[in-house]
Amino acid sequence: MAMRFRHAALIGKYQAQGIRPVLDDIAQFLIGLGLDVTIDADTALNTGMTEYPSSPADELGRHCDLAVVVGGDGTMLGIARELARHDLPLVGINQGRLGFITDVPIGQYREALAPMVAGDYEEEQRALIEGGVWRDGTCIFSEFALNEVVVNRGATAGMVELRVTVGDELMANLRADGLIVATPTGSTAYALSAGGPIVHPAIGGWVMVPIASHTLSNRPIVLPDHGEIGIEIVAGRDASLNFDMHRLASLLHGDQVRVRRSSHRVRFLHPRGWSYYGTLRRKLRWYE
Repeated sequence: MAMRFRHAALIGKYQAQGIRPVLDDIAQFLIGLGLDVTIDADTALNTGMTEYPSSPADELGRHCDLAVVVGGDGTMLGIARELARHDLPLVGINQGRLGFITDVPIGQYREALAPMVAGDYEEEQRALIEGGVWRDGTCIFSEFALNEVVVNRGATAGMVELRVTVGDELMANLRADGLIVATPTGSTAYALSAGGPIVHPAIGGWVMVPIASHTLSNRPIVLPDHGEIGIEIVAGRDASLNFDMHRLASLLHGDQVRVRRSSHRVRFLHPRGWSYYGTLRRKLRWYE
């Protein structure tokens, strides 16, 4: 039997209409199960939920033993990167369509959470990318990504030219609208829409997917997740970089994006009987 939880962090998509009563219901339900509940500070500020204790994400990671995230996959992406360093397990409650990583439907949270907080759940761990941008030998930007790292061409410019290395070895020079390096979690996000494969989260690898490559022989490739991937900006104006939703604009020629597997991992908890293939089947409509 896994551990019973005692102190839950509650994080919500505070921009969503009608989120406050939903969060309040979940908070009261958790309290009724015997848990202490602390609201994420940004969630509390933007919903006016002042009747509960609140803390910034870093404090939640230090003092709570479970995080309940209410919203969609974007909400989960944002908080998962912040809490991964604290090894805090996360449960995702989805308000809208079934998400890939927020997989408990809002209408079923009571049936799902009650056994989970008592220790009856299934756990999986997902890899994180960490990396940044080096300019003239100095790191000017660093971040984590649960889904993907994307180098994009400028909004009004043509293609970018990139020099890609894996470890110490030159892999490719390519001209394209951009390049995606995705985790297995991110293989069902932007990389999938750009033509990449779905990679099971238990596989230790990255997906590298060119975006609208000038050369048709530049194809998606699955790489091992040990070692470092380097992406140098050779040509192209106003190139930008995204780590999930965190953006750095105006990369310069000669800038190097370097990414590698993080020593931190994201812990997701699921109700008993959860299936990754079931999620794919429902989300991608493979049952039709």
